[in-house]
Amino acid sequence: MDIINSVLYGFQVATQPLNLAYCFFGVLIGTLVGVLPGLGPAAAIALLLPATFKITPVSAIIMLAGIYYGAMYGGSTTSILVNIPGEAASVVTCIDGYQMALKGRAGPALGIAAFGSFIAGTFAIILLTLLGPLLAGIALKFGPPEYFSLMIVGIMVLTFLSSGSMIKALMMAAVGLILGGIGMDPISGKYRFTFNLQVLLDGVGLVPTVMGLFGIAEVLENLEAEIKREILTTKIKNLLPNLKDWAESIWAIIRGTFLGFFLGIIPGGGAIIASFASYAIEKKASKHPEEFGKGAIAGVAGPESANNAAAGGAFIPLLTLGIPANAVMAIFLGALMIHGLQPGPLLMSRAPDLFWGTIVSMYIGNGMLLVLNLPLIPLWVQVLKVPYYLLYPLIILFCLIGSYSIGNNYWDVVVMLTFGIVGYLMRKFRYDAPPLVLALVLGGELESSLRQSLMLSRGDFSIFVQRPISLGFLIVALLLLIVPIITQRRKLSQFKED
Repeated sequence: MDIINSVLYGFQVATQPLNLAYCFFGVLIGTLVGVLPGLGPAAAIALLLPATFKITPVSAIIMLAGIYYGAMYGGSTTSILVNIPGEAASVVTCIDGYQMALKGRAGPALGIAAFGSFIAGTFAIILLTLLGPLLAGIALKFGPPEYFSLMIVGIMVLTFLSSGSMIKALMMAAVGLILGGIGMDPISGKYRFTFNLQVLLDGVGLVPTVMGLFGIAEVLENLEAEIKREILTTKIKNLLPNLKDWAESIWAIIRGTFLGFFLGIIPGGGAIIASFASYAIEKKASKHPEEFGKGAIAGVAGPESANNAAAGGAFIPLLTLGIPANAVMAIFLGALMIHGLQPGPLLMSRAPDLFWGTIVSMYIGNGMLLVLNLPLIPLWVQVLKVPYYLLYPLIILFCLIGSYSIGNNYWDVVVMLTFGIVGYLMRKFRYDAPPLVLALVLGGELESSLRQSLMLSRGDFSIFVQRPISLGFLIVALLLLIVPIITQRRKLSQFKED
């Protein structure tokens, strides 16, 4: 009954005209972001974060959430029509989606992607509604040592699942922790690492940092990449899949939904891994695996369902534990903190309007996306024809305005441009930005938990291994650190033997 009452309260919050408007705006912008190659939800949320400072926290998070799961919807359009993923999680959709389009079946491909996304997204939100309070209740038993160990696990998982070298990912996490320590010491009140620069007295701002790392760096990287777009000129018809399409897709949607949701909960997992894993499972489960890569509709339905379910699942560790599951959730964590809210087990009791309003808005947003996606496909095709030499200057302009508007301080623009160049160089030398962002966001809380724990134990570090939950988290973190080293050594020894 408590959950039912909470959901009804969430509907009261989410159906307020202003919140409905922000939900619609969020999913619309999210779909557009998904359609346009080379931007992605992290960059879009970083760009629009300053625009949320003048609105209520509930409206802000509802809009940002809409951008995130809306981008998951929109990414399939570009993958199917242009063979270029609108965002990273839609890479797999290109394989069979574009082949279906070449055979004149772009309509069913787009239709099953939209319906699969709606079913998976809705189911993920139902599970979020049921599991969220349960996990929050368990997390209430956490003290400073447990939070410290949990944050260590979060950082280690994100570095473990990094696309490049784990050593490089750990280096970026260390840089993020150092950046998070700049400014005033929370206990002594003294300034540290500021080098007598006024711009650093309040620390390194999250918003200019993420706008530089994801927005400016994205533009700089794409400027040197020649993207050829071959947009289908044939008329798109039969958007509603027929009975045969549904028969081939329904189990792919169900498997993709469960797989995506549970992979989305794992810090560092997320939509990309979920979509790749779903495609591999569907190819193995299919009676006709030879059709995959040639236009199998299950190869579209499974991954699209998985990445949308993962988007919903990623909110569970953020809202209940205060641990972001990926780079986008790290920006969400920063957004909540900027609005004066601390994600975690107490969020449900301290800000029930935000917790339940956001969850219920996802039900509404998924319905909006289904209505939006199918009729507006011709419009998205026209948007895809916008030249990049017009698009990129606009992105840079939004970054400049957004970073300056935070505190009307030109130093924030300098910080953003600096991190834009740093982010570009990181991409060139294959250093991942997400571990840096996550460590920057968690740095303050990590330090506070560490120092509070040592105050409780009077400086005795054994407090972290004396408490079972904290010890369990540290063992997991240690395994995540050791496993890649052992794997690498085995590969080297096998290579020498060969």
